Amino acid sequence: MDEIKIFSPASVANISCGFDVLGFCLGPVGDEMIIRKSDSSGVKIIKIEGQELPLDVKKNVAGVAAEALLNELKTERGFEIEIYKNIKAGSGIGSSAASAAGAVFGINELLNKPFTAHELINFAMEGEGLASGSVHADNVAPVLLGGITLVRTTDPIDVVQLPTPKELTAVIMHPKIELKTVHAREIIKKNVTMEKAIQQWGNLGAFVSALYDEDYDLMSRSLKDEIVEPMRSLLIPEFESLKKASKDVGALGFGISGSGPSVYALTKGVDTAEKVYEAINEIISSIGIDFEIYISKINQQGIKILPD
Repeated sequence: MDEIKIFSPASVANISCGFDVLGFCLGPVGDEMIIRKSDSSGVKIIKIEGQELPLDVKKNVAGVAAEALLNELKTERGFEIEIYKNIKAGSGIGSSAASAAGAVFGINELLNKPFTAHELINFAMEGEGLASGSVHADNVAPVLLGGITLVRTTDPIDVVQLPTPKELTAVIMHPKIELKTVHAREIIKKNVTMEKAIQQWGNLGAFVSALYDEDYDLMSRSLKDEIVEPMRSLLIPEFESLKKASKDVGALGFGISGSGPSVYALTKGVDTAEKVYEAINEIISSIGIDFEIYISKINQQGIKILPD
């Protein structure tokens, strides 16, 4: 195989109680990428459509991730990458992760899979470091592995794939304003009180337990962010109104997707997700901001190969 076409999906990171450690993979939206072997060595990004992003591999997350993989292999083989962006940069649903994970997934396939999906996370994280100023895996892990993931550590990388309750459904709303991860990280307090830390640990542990037991009531009680949301929510229009409206119609929880400005709700079942969709749609439509909103089951596959 000399060429591969892939769909690299969007993702939600943090999931309220799991800052920088929890993430889940989405289904409806994602980037498409074409990766092919080249006669010359190294990585070249030859086309980007959908957004104005640098072709320079040193300044593009896909290029940085791809070079990290090839450097590990110490190979002179070359690859060309085309990126068709459907996830807006700065949207909070893993735009950089989709490109970085897609690049290493595609190259790995063309090289007959020298690395496992878990090992690919290391290289994709290098791209994330370029995008946000810090190396984290809470978006790239679910994109590469599918489903819901927990990042125990990044050095060395240790990721746990968590179970997905069968009725768990997400509603995602992306207000079309840009909020870069690096800027959203700047407003986070570097120190937290012991009280808040204990509350967050309790919520994280309970949420993981709820996934294994399919305990939606416990899940709902656990989807709380005591540390980051109070500050970042101030950057998102009508956040508190959206959160209240979603909970009023049955959402298990509501929070910020990644660093924002996208927000998400989790529900038990599609019927409740549709009610949340309508509630969010009514509020955001009234304030004159362009937006996208969609319903997604948790994507268990992650990146997928597309037919030619």
